[in-house]
Amino acid sequence: MPLGQRAGDKSDSRYCGVEVLDFPAGEGLPAVLNHSLASSFDFILAPLVDPNYRPTPGAVLPVSASDLVLGPAQWSNHVVGKISEWIDLDAEDEQLRLDSELTLKQEIAWASHLSLQACVLPAPRRSSCGNYARVVNQILQGLTNMHLWLRLPLEKSEPMDDDLDKLQNEMVDSWELWNSFRLLCDHSSQLCVALDISSTLPSINSLGRWFGEPVRAAILQTNAFLTNGRGYPCLSKRHQKLLTGFFNHSVQVILSGRSNHNVPPVSGGVLLGDENHTEDASVRHALSPYLEYTAYLYRRMDPLPEQERFEINYRDFLQSPLQPLMDNLEAQTYETFEKDVVKYTQYQRAVAKALVDRVPDDAVSTTRTVLMVVGAGRGPLVRASLQAAEETGRKLKVYAVEKNPNAVITLHSLIKLEGWESLVTVISSDMRCWDAPEKADILVSELLGSFGDNELSPECLDGAQRFLKPDGISIPSSYTSFIQPITASKLHNDIKAHKDIAHFETAYVVKLHRIATLAPPQQVFTFTHPDFSPNASNQRYTKLQFEMPPDMGSCLVHGFAGYFDSVLYKDVHLGIEPNTATPNMFSWFPIFFPLRKPIYVPDRSPIEVHFWRCCAPTKVWYEWAVTAPTPTPIHNSNGRSYWVGL
Repeated sequence: MPLGQRAGDKSDSRYCGVEVLDFPAGEGLPAVLNHSLASSFDFILAPLVDPNYRPTPGAVLPVSASDLVLGPAQWSNHVVGKISEWIDLDAEDEQLRLDSELTLKQEIAWASHLSLQACVLPAPRRSSCGNYARVVNQILQGLTNMHLWLRLPLEKSEPMDDDLDKLQNEMVDSWELWNSFRLLCDHSSQLCVALDISSTLPSINSLGRWFGEPVRAAILQTNAFLTNGRGYPCLSKRHQKLLTGFFNHSVQVILSGRSNHNVPPVSGGVLLGDENHTEDASVRHALSPYLEYTAYLYRRMDPLPEQERFEINYRDFLQSPLQPLMDNLEAQTYETFEKDVVKYTQYQRAVAKALVDRVPDDAVSTTRTVLMVVGAGRGPLVRASLQAAEETGRKLKVYAVEKNPNAVITLHSLIKLEGWESLVTVISSDMRCWDAPEKADILVSELLGSFGDNELSPECLDGAQRFLKPDGISIPSSYTSFIQPITASKLHNDIKAHKDIAHFETAYVVKLHRIATLAPPQQVFTFTHPDFSPNASNQRYTKLQFEMPPDMGSCLVHGFAGYFDSVLYKDVHLGIEPNTATPNMFSWFPIFFPLRKPIYVPDRSPIEVHFWRCCAPTKVWYEWAVTAPTPTPIHNSNGRSYWVGL
């Protein structure tokens, strides 16, 4: 039974499992499973083979239950296999090593036969796990649907500065173990993580790294729980926050350990708020109090905001950026962007402030402001500008310039429908080619992309500013791009599946979700409009250095998340840079610049990255490269894989 109902959340984190610690001898697995399901657990993590088994010639694998005692759906939906913990593939004892390899392959083969969705691999016994990884990698090559979850303790030692040199070789960081294992298995998309959570936790920055990794389960030990004033189990604030983060990232909780709390059942049903749900005390599961508390933590989370529900299907889904100059947008694309009320409210505020500054109160009746909307689309900025004029009592003459002939048809229909014929003139032309009959006081555009300039706003506005008065106002007046390094295993694997370099040299628009941000964003390129300087160039180059938090530990950089922030006019801004993002706006997702080969960044080492914006007569493109801690190739040289057409 799910932990609860949370509006908008249909992820796997609703389901909670329990680890079976003792081998269910005599085909006792069905009884254990039925007891767990009756106690409102959704699945069990159970051993598949007797832990005392060692391979001998002719021996039959002593499984916990045959495939006849449980139906296929029960195996697939309610059992996660636990591989024998004695297995040690990097042991110095050769016989143990060979027995381990044979047993691991036998157990995985049996799990595949049962159509299990996942198996939990025991944690590596030592930091050097090359042979373990080799055997697992071999197995992964033959798997189709099943995933392997590598079990790891969630730990990282935190030495004092005085002890740093002395303990450098003795420091424990389970992320390092995971990273070595995952690299040896070449970032297999079927290799995931199950983290053992005990009573102590690493620093917040250290924990943050895991949100960019393929963590599928949090195995919550009963010794991680405290006791509240009524004698019931509870978690520390830090554990609560971590669990909430896992819930938000589709990580399932598995309860494990012996009960440390002997408490009576809570009154009424806790799961799903089912008041009719009662549990017979004689068969009450020993870990039911821990499940009830976990359900309480899940149910008290805020519902997903409406915007998040709208965007949930776009999470970590790679999309190619729009090419609005080369391509004509479709009606559905226009309609989606036009629904962004917040964006057009900000534009209306900016136009209103510009009109008030442009026309003093004593000249309102005699002055008509010329406003040009360049890239008018189907007219949302025309509407926002006219509403700003009505709000401020200013007179307005509007030119709506649009190159898409299909959108121009819609514009004419809109103007006729609204009765704006005397106020708005529609121009069917590319703004860079149009000869305006008069100069504009205000130039309004919405040509911004996720990276600010990546939809060629600078080139378009350079072409349009020739019909702006010398003291004219451009809305937006400036915009700045930002980047930050991120861990994004899922995005890396999705790009790797294409098996070519070109996809690693393409920037993608993506609703980032399963990522870890490794350092605060920094500014990349800034453009200001109008720019009447004679030698103005839209080519740019910048070098940035990112410092990792000192308590984070090592990390793996899969690429860079990109954002923008724009000043529309004076104090009216618009943007998606996380620290200053405009709330409740959905027109832009971040942009992602991948790295062909992820960069390992040692503890306390900086990242140095170079970004170029390059221009040619027919296209604009970005190039990027990392030079520290280790150099990468320059990505997208000469725009060979990704460019924006002029």
